[in-house]
Amino acid sequence: MATQTQKQISVLTLSTLAFTTCFTVWMMFAIIGIPIKKMLSLNETEFGILVATPVLTGSLIRLPLGMWTDKLGGRIVFFVLMLATVVPIWLIGYATAYWHFLLLALFVGVAGGSFSVGIAYVARWFPKKRQGFAMGIFGAGNSGAALTKFVAPSLVVAYGWQSVPHVYAVAMLIVAMLFWIFTYTDTTHHVSGHITFRQQLAALKDPNVWKLSQYYSIVFGGYVALSLWLTKYFITEYGFSIKTAALMAACFSLPGGVMRAVGGWISDKIGAHRLTWWVMWVSWICLFLLSYPQTDMVVQTTKGEFALHIGLNVWVFTALLFVLGLCWAFGKASVFKYISDEYPDNIGVISGIVGLMGGLGGFVLPILFGAIVDLTGINSGIFMLMYGITWVSLIWMYLTEVRKLPMIRTAGADPLE
Repeated sequence: MATQTQKQISVLTLSTLAFTTCFTVWMMFAIIGIPIKKMLSLNETEFGILVATPVLTGSLIRLPLGMWTDKLGGRIVFFVLMLATVVPIWLIGYATAYWHFLLLALFVGVAGGSFSVGIAYVARWFPKKRQGFAMGIFGAGNSGAALTKFVAPSLVVAYGWQSVPHVYAVAMLIVAMLFWIFTYTDTTHHVSGHITFRQQLAALKDPNVWKLSQYYSIVFGGYVALSLWLTKYFITEYGFSIKTAALMAACFSLPGGVMRAVGGWISDKIGAHRLTWWVMWVSWICLFLLSYPQTDMVVQTTKGEFALHIGLNVWVFTALLFVLGLCWAFGKASVFKYISDEYPDNIGVISGIVGLMGGLGGFVLPILFGAIVDLTGINSGIFMLMYGITWVSLIWMYLTEVRKLPMIRTAGADPLE
């Protein structure tokens, strides 16, 4: 008979592995979408729609999955979810038309809903003082966005893009079986059967939930969108091959996933508000610098013309992306620390709502990225958009939290100077 500690470790380990696998699958169009774009002669907007389509399903399904997790338990919901994606993943390898890919991507996108299942399932296995760290470790499964950048390009180069969905389908099936064998069910974690879905959805009337959703649309929605877009960005902006571009893009995706556990630990120590505030400020600065396009200027001086080039070289650009990914990893953890602190009895539903809104950000942004590039021809326009969205969160946070901090600060957080 396993002890409680052994159950906690097993649930956390297998849930993190399952979420990593789901996220890897969810992000695979960031890589296979590039040869598909060439094969189908897609423009930038059509490419944006293609890579974003799985994110749409994964976002919309997060709320009902969170509700079912509260009612039925995370183990069964997570297991069924993974099994439901195996066949659609496999069939992508046989698709030939644009609508084939879009239709299958909708079904594959269900894997992205795994977050709202796993976060509620994991959180309830741990005491409140350790929930931030536990949820951070689970959330590190976002590193699947980086994993697919290491695995998928090699498969594409060696065996063709069709091999990627076939390998991923087999991996998903194996991980689903391991998850079911090595995890546990605790019925005391389920919400009362007397609580209706309508009562659960009452959380939608809470303005604080919408504020957290806005934060998450940046730190998670932005993370998903850039993870989908950056490989192609490095190819078009700096002329790299798909393998090199994917590795460079992983400098953003990897810290953006793995360091989430550290963000959870910091949230436990200093409070969700304080960490989120600094995440937004550092993100704002990075996005401002990333927004500036490659510019050549000729200045007329008394001694003649003076040529000037302004723009980020690839190393400075990648370093800023690394810092941005690190910040958003911390921010993803701190937003869910807010949830566990303020909604301990309704984690599944609240995480579903916040995750849905964050995921919708990850769906809408790549489409807007494509439209911006098609309309302006400026690659860095995508960062200009993210810069503006971050401004909204900073202003909202200042008006509702910083000025009122003595009344609402979380335990362990000191007022900002």
